[in-house]
Amino acid sequence: MRGTAFAHASERGMVMLLPTQYYLVGGTLAVALSFAILGLVPARPIRRVFAWRSGAWAIPTVVPLSLSWGSFLILALLIYAGFEGSRDPLANLLALTVWTVWWVGLTLLQGVYGDLWAAINPWNGPYGLVMRLVSRTRLSLAASGVLRLPTSVGYGLAIIGFAAFAWFELISLAPDDPDVLATAVTIYWVYAFIGMIVFGKEDWLARAECFSVFFRFVSRVAMVQPGKGGLICSVPGAGVLSHPALPVSGALFLLLTLASVSFDGLNKTFWWLGLNGINPLEFPGRSAVTWINSVGLAATFILLSAAYALAIWAGWRLAGRKGALAEHFGSFVLSIIPISLAFHFAHYLAVLLINGQYALVAASDPFSQAFDLLGYADYHVTGSWLTNHHTVALIWKLQAGAIVLGHILAVVLAHALALKCYGRTRGAVISQVPLMVVMVAYTLFGLWLLATPIAG
Repeated sequence: MRGTAFAHASERGMVMLLPTQYYLVGGTLAVALSFAILGLVPARPIRRVFAWRSGAWAIPTVVPLSLSWGSFLILALLIYAGFEGSRDPLANLLALTVWTVWWVGLTLLQGVYGDLWAAINPWNGPYGLVMRLVSRTRLSLAASGVLRLPTSVGYGLAIIGFAAFAWFELISLAPDDPDVLATAVTIYWVYAFIGMIVFGKEDWLARAECFSVFFRFVSRVAMVQPGKGGLICSVPGAGVLSHPALPVSGALFLLLTLASVSFDGLNKTFWWLGLNGINPLEFPGRSAVTWINSVGLAATFILLSAAYALAIWAGWRLAGRKGALAEHFGSFVLSIIPISLAFHFAHYLAVLLINGQYALVAASDPFSQAFDLLGYADYHVTGSWLTNHHTVALIWKLQAGAIVLGHILAVVLAHALALKCYGRTRGAVISQVPLMVVMVAYTLFGLWLLATPIAG
């Protein structure tokens, strides 16, 4: 019996078979070897490399204020697009801007070009206007705010804010729904702005507004850093060495940022779903894993913090307990910033390449009114290059290379921080042995995340 079969042709699927075990072993050994080599390098050359500085460019005060006002106006238009534009997250400019351009793209730029967010955040301009208007009235409102943000709070508000953001992004049912996202962005902007008014701009942005805190920490590994009279160029990571030790709450904030991006990769793996009794080939959707993923995110943060704290304590004991343990905890945690940035790049690279195309199309018609502002309204978004073995292999190598290089830079920075503390190479190496074990293990974990099957 014969008949006609109807089918829909689509882009080919492909399973890429790479000898990933070699990448896992090779990358892990590279990180371990970098630690061994540092033990043979005298302290003076390392200090001289990180002390290098070049150039200085002054930035007029009016530039950041103009950028902030521009950012505020763009944000207002994006929120309008969220409420009134396309309901499709891949066609709505707000969703694409928040999750692709801002969260992925800007974070990576911060790690290269310094703290751009400090200049373009959407609060500085409106805040300056409010302060000028208040100064012309009989109301009394100091630049430092109505109240003082207690020192005992530390980075507590930033931790709560970033934890809520991570839960919203990774676990909530519809983080990219335009209506939901527009509402969330509006509420957060108002919350942060009120915080600046009440507690003062400098203190609030430095310790409480989670994104300003996050982006500032990420910028410490950039080659461009603030200096006297303007901006200076330095060796990547030099900004970490000049940063004072963080309080415990600051260290926990940094560990939370690393834990969140790590769990973002883990919660889609066959291993995680199988561990929770879910068939990864029949992924039931976010609503079925809300509770277990909430527990998983918290557990990842707790386990990572415990492993780091144990490594710092063990190194402190081995090296003769020089200095306060809390100071070590808040100092060496800065060395994980390159790891967090590397995970960010590796995890979101494919998202940036695909959704970046959707963002161009959406920007051409931001309000779904048949506009073609940028000439990309009819652009065909394609991911066909993800079916090409050579292209996929290149992407995987970039991701794996970022993980390895990020961990190597973290090892180098931890060693340089140890030299500041102990003065001599021997004491620095001894103090870093336990932390090196954690970093090597995390390298293996990161490379495994890239290679393991995922669902959903």
